[in-house]
Amino acid sequence: MRKLLKLVLAPAIVLAMVAATAAPAQAAAWSSSDKFGSWSSGGYTVRNDVWGSGAGSQTIWADSGSKWGVTANHPNTGGVKAYPHSSKNVGRSLSSLSSVRSSFGVSAPGGGAYTTAYDIWAGNNAYEIMLWMNKQGAVGPIGSKQASVSVGGHSWDVYKGSNGGNAVFSFLRNGNTNSGSVDILAVLKWIKSKGWFGDVTLGEVQFGFEITSSSGGLKFTTNNYSVSSS
Repeated sequence: MRKLLKLVLAPAIVLAMVAATAAPAQAAAWSSSDKFGSWSSGGYTVRNDVWGSGAGSQTIWADSGSKWGVTANHPNTGGVKAYPHSSKNVGRSLSSLSSVRSSFGVSAPGGGAYTTAYDIWAGNNAYEIMLWMNKQGAVGPIGSKQASVSVGGHSWDVYKGSNGGNAVFSFLRNGNTNSGSVDILAVLKWIKSKGWFGDVTLGEVQFGFEITSSSGGLKFTTNNYSVSSS
């Protein structure tokens, strides 16, 4: 009888183990495959933002504005395909601010072509300030190099140009990093000191992945992201 009990119970235990292994991971709070899918939570807005021509498929998920990611499958062709990101609106003039800081941490692929970047908007979107924290593959900034500077906690090569709709200031970090913090107000005040804009109103501080190519379906994850201002 004891032997028969073992034979009966053993398959049941195996089945239970298989069921536990096969159980799906907990679903994210939100996900979307819509090109311009967006979701707001806790003062942040997460956007899929597949805006470029010749784009492939991209699915975004988020547990919060601080933790989110995408699986992107864009062809190996030139031109930005998408900028999935999380954003927080500040809505105050530079002169009224004493601090604007941000921190981030990401997991990004070793292939494809993309940048991990802040996209900061000011002056009613007349000015776009990009902070490239990580670049991979055949990507490059708009405009021409203007300076090399250490500001906001990092050393950068600074480019200035226009995309035809607004001025673009691109700060390319000297060396890639997947985590850190930035004194954003210090960067904006440096631009102001150059006379490139005045006492502008800071709008959205966006952070995400500007993807040119990710053939085969690459995964990009923001493990943490925050913006504080005062």
